Amino acid sequence: MSETEVITAPRPLLLGDGRPAGRAWSLDPDLRHLNHGSFGAVPLVAQERQELLRAEMERSPVVWFPALPQRIAGARVELAEFLRVDAGDLALVPNASAGASVVYAALTLRPGAEIVVTDHGYGAVTMGAERLARRWGGRVRTARVPLDADQDEAYEAVARELGDATGLVVVDQITSATARRLPVERIGAEARRHGIPVLVDAAHAPGLLAAPLADATYDFWTGNLHKWGCAPRGTAALVARGPLRDLLYPLIDSWAAGEPFPDRFDQQGTVDATAYLAAPTSLAFVESAWGWPAARRYMDDLADYGAHVIGGALAELTGVDCAVDLGMPVPGMRLVRLPDGLAADRIEADALRDRVAGELGVEAAFTSFDGVGYLRLSAHVYNTAADYEYFAEECVPVLGAWARENSGKRSAQ
Repeated sequence: MSETEVITAPRPLLLGDGRPAGRAWSLDPDLRHLNHGSFGAVPLVAQERQELLRAEMERSPVVWFPALPQRIAGARVELAEFLRVDAGDLALVPNASAGASVVYAALTLRPGAEIVVTDHGYGAVTMGAERLARRWGGRVRTARVPLDADQDEAYEAVARELGDATGLVVVDQITSATARRLPVERIGAEARRHGIPVLVDAAHAPGLLAAPLADATYDFWTGNLHKWGCAPRGTAALVARGPLRDLLYPLIDSWAAGEPFPDRFDQQGTVDATAYLAAPTSLAFVESAWGWPAARRYMDDLADYGAHVIGGALAELTGVDCAVDLGMPVPGMRLVRLPDGLAADRIEADALRDRVAGELGVEAAFTSFDGVGYLRLSAHVYNTAADYEYFAEECVPVLGAWARENSGKRSAQ
């Protein structure tokens, strides 16, 4: 974006009957919801569909559960079409972290092997990699990728960590804490050249990217449909290709254990799988209301505007440029640097999230990278420019006061 480019507020999206898009959700109108990326938000039509399914399940559980695997298999076909993959490559799991856990549990013991991750990795997934490395008697190697690293620099940072001892590479397609892409296509191709398995953590990719698996080279790919796809929570895809996928089993053993991948994932005892069955309703709703390409354009334009308005307010308050240069930005998500004294680490960032929600009435995401705090914006179709203008006008001055208060306390210690 050039310095002279004017960033204007996109017109809010409307429903077919002229109502604001947000009326299709049950979000609390007394809060500003600026953190879709953490837990998603489920449209009413999908909530209603799930409740009907739950009522059906409770009316006749002995009929419901034996028939459930076939219904899940049907839902997989629809979800695979949305992701543009073969349904025979896709299993359903509760979330991307569960998909990673399935992979970690399946891989053959490699004594002394190393696992390569990046310093942008999602904490829970990285902790799983560390547990696997301990079981192997090996270690985790962390590739350091600068926030502003372009595709070449990010690729080289990971490639430098690969070696004869590498038993697995875990890399984010879209990073959670830093809202940037990593070149999973090139990293995957390089790992494949060395015969190293690759797990792509794509928690944020479904819905945000039109075809997230199109050019990727990977053994395992796992992404949440309950984030940008707005599916009921607890719906994620685990896509696996190649011979290693035959090693993958659900974390819960059930009667389908003898079935091939992915069919063995369709039966999980008495687990409530209504989220899986209602997920296509969410995807179809966004498509019918606006179309996914138009929804993605709106989210991206709105995130741009939000970063401009809030970043400008913070810069005016602090005298510091709060714009963040991300080497590989993604649509719909932005980072804005916070004043010194706020969110220096994950614990502080989470505490700030809770305080802003409780005292300022805004659900927002605060993250930390390399000791610096950031506000992570993640827009969706129900958001409007007014949400970000409110944050800039009402919340930024308070954040400035809190930052000064924290800095004063630290100086006095």
